[in-house]
Amino acid sequence: MISRRIVTIGILGGLLGLAGCSSKFKRYHGPTVTRLAVFKESRKLYIFHNETVLAAHEVELGFAPVGHKEVEGDGKTPEGRYFIDRRNPNSSFHLSLGISYPNDADRKAAAELGESPGGDIFIHGQKSLTNRGGDDWTAGCISVTNDEMEDIYAMVPNGVPIDIYP
Repeated sequence: MISRRIVTIGILGGLLGLAGCSSKFKRYHGPTVTRLAVFKESRKLYIFHNETVLAAHEVELGFAPVGHKEVEGDGKTPEGRYFIDRRNPNSSFHLSLGISYPNDADRKAAAELGESPGGDIFIHGQKSLTNRGGDDWTAGCISVTNDEMEDIYAMVPNGVPIDIYP
C-alpha cells in the first residue's frame, strides 16, 4: 500500500514537472523569411517574406543609438546591409542571431581612424526575465524580449539579409 502510494506520487510529480517545462527552441512552419529590417529611429524590427510583413517587434539598441557604428566600444548599432551569419543557442542574452558586422567598408573606415571596428553584434533577448534592460542599453546589439527572441530564432535562418536604417 505504501509503495503504491509512493509510486503514484512520483508519477504525478513527474507529470507536473513536465507540464511546467517548455523549451526555448520553437518550430516555425510559416512562409520563408526573406529579409529583416530595423528602423533605429522608431525602434522597430520587421520580419518579411518578400514584401509581406510576417512580424514586427519593438527593439532596444546600443546605448548611443544615433549614427552608424564606427569603432569598438562606441555603443552604436551599425547601419547598412548585413546578413544573419551565426546562431548562439547558449547566449548570455537567452538566444542570439549574429549580424555580419563588420563588413569590408566598416573595417576600412575604422582602420583609417586607427581603431578596431569591433564586432559581436547580435539580435538577442534579455539578460534577465524580470528586467528588459531599459531603453537602449546594449553595447550595439538589437534586443527584444526573450519570448520574441524565441520566435525570431525559429523563423530566421542564417544568410537572411538585415537592413539597419537610421
